[in-house]
Amino acid sequence: MKNAMPSDSPPVNNPWPSEIRLNPARDVLTVAFDDGSRFELRAEYLRVESPSAEVRGHGGGPKTILRGKQDVKISGLEPVGNYAVRIGFDDGHDSGLFSWAYLHQLGSEKDRIWAEYQAAAARG
Repeated sequence: MKNAMPSDSPPVNNPWPSEIRLNPARDVLTVAFDDGSRFELRAEYLRVESPSAEVRGHGGGPKTILRGKQDVKISGLEPVGNYAVRIGFDDGHDSGLFSWAYLHQLGSEKDRIWAEYQAAAARG
């Protein structure tokens, strides 16, 4: 699996990835940033927090809570310009463009975001 790496310089004050690596099991994406932060993001977490319209809603609609994604794997990484990566999943989903800033947010706020997701999923 090839690593998706940006090729241009980051905008000022925005986190910029220095490494993006998918583990051999394809269930954890490790992203390191130039600010020294490093995050291990599980495929399930990335799938349920996808910035796609399927999850985020169309036209500002409510977020869709996806369930049953605990076994999802990452099937591919595709750089998009110099600002994002498209992450494909083995359930066929591949429309989410994960900007560098969004990946950094998912990493730095992982505990809170995951707890909110689990609470919403438990509510049904």
